[in-house]
Amino acid sequence: METIQSKAGQGRVADAPSGHWVYRALPRGLWPYAQLARWDRPIGWVLLLWPCWWSAAMAASAYARPGDSLMSLLPSPWFLVLFLVGAVAMRGAGCTYNDIVDEGIDAQVERTRSRPLPSGQVTRRQAWTFLVLQALAGLVVLLQFNSFAILLGISSLVIVAIYPFMKRITNWPQFVLGLAFSWGALMGWAAEFGDLDAPAVLLYFGSIMWVIGYDTIYAHQDKEDDALVGVKSTARFFGENTKSWLVGLYAGALMLFATAFAIAQVPMPALAGLVAAGIHMARQITSLDIDDPDQCLRLFRSNGQVGWIIFIGLLCGGAWVALKPLI
Repeated sequence: METIQSKAGQGRVADAPSGHWVYRALPRGLWPYAQLARWDRPIGWVLLLWPCWWSAAMAASAYARPGDSLMSLLPSPWFLVLFLVGAVAMRGAGCTYNDIVDEGIDAQVERTRSRPLPSGQVTRRQAWTFLVLQALAGLVVLLQFNSFAILLGISSLVIVAIYPFMKRITNWPQFVLGLAFSWGALMGWAAEFGDLDAPAVLLYFGSIMWVIGYDTIYAHQDKEDDALVGVKSTARFFGENTKSWLVGLYAGALMLFATAFAIAQVPMPALAGLVAAGIHMARQITSLDIDDPDQCLRLFRSNGQVGWIIFIGLLCGGAWVALKPLI
C-alpha cells in the first residue's frame, strides 16, 4: 500500500479542472459537480449517444420503399433531442455513481486522485444528491417514450449499478460497460416500434464489441496504476495481443451492424457508411501504440467520428430512397 500511495502522490494531476469552457461558464463552487459529471469531457456522452441515434435512424429507414416521403425515412428530430439530453444526464449520473463506488481506488491512481470525492471537494452525501438530480432528469426524458421503451430503459439500470464493481472481479469490465453503453441500440428501435426485433438486437451486440474495442484502447492509459491497485481490464488481459483482439472485435462489430442493416432492409448507402467506418477502425489499430497514453486517448476519442460516419450513412440511405424518384 505504501508503494501505491507514494505513486499516487507523484507526477501531474491529470483529472484536475482545466481551462475548458464549462469551468469558465460555471461559478467556481459548481466546478466539482461538473467534474463529477465529466461535463468537460463530452466524448463520454457522445459515445453513449451514438447507439441511440444509430438505432433511431435504422428504425426510421427500415423496410423503406420507393415513394416513401423523406421525413418518414429520417429519425424523428424530437427523438434525437431526447436521446441527446438523456445521454448527457445519464452519462453524468453514471460517472458520479462510479466515483462514489471507486473513491478509495481513485485516491490511489495518479490520473484520478484529484477527483472531487478523493480530494475532499464534495462529500459523499453531496455526490449522492447530485446523482439523484441527474437521474431524475434522465427519467423525465425516458417518460416521453412509449411504455415498452420506458420499461426497457429502466431495466438498463441493473447493468449500470453493477458495472463499477466488475473491474474488481473480472478481466472483462469493458464487456459490462458495453452492455450499458450500447443500450441505446435497443432504445431507438423500441421508441419507433414499441418492441424489439432482430435488427435492434444485432445492432446491440455489434455495439458491445465496438465498446469493448475502444474502451480497451482507453484502458491502456491506466494499466500500470491498475496493476498496482489490483484493478482488472481487457487492456491488461490482452496485453501485447491487443491489436489482434481489436481486429476481431471491430470486425465482429461491423459484421453485426451489416447484418442488422440487411435484415432491416435499410438502403444501400448505409452499408457505404460501414465501409468508411471500417477504414477508420483499421487506422486506429495500425497506428495504436499501447505504451503511449496520449495517443491512446486520441484514438479513443476518434471513435466519436466513427459514430458520425455510421449515422450519416443511415441518413443518406433514407434520403436516397426518398429522392431517387426525383433524380
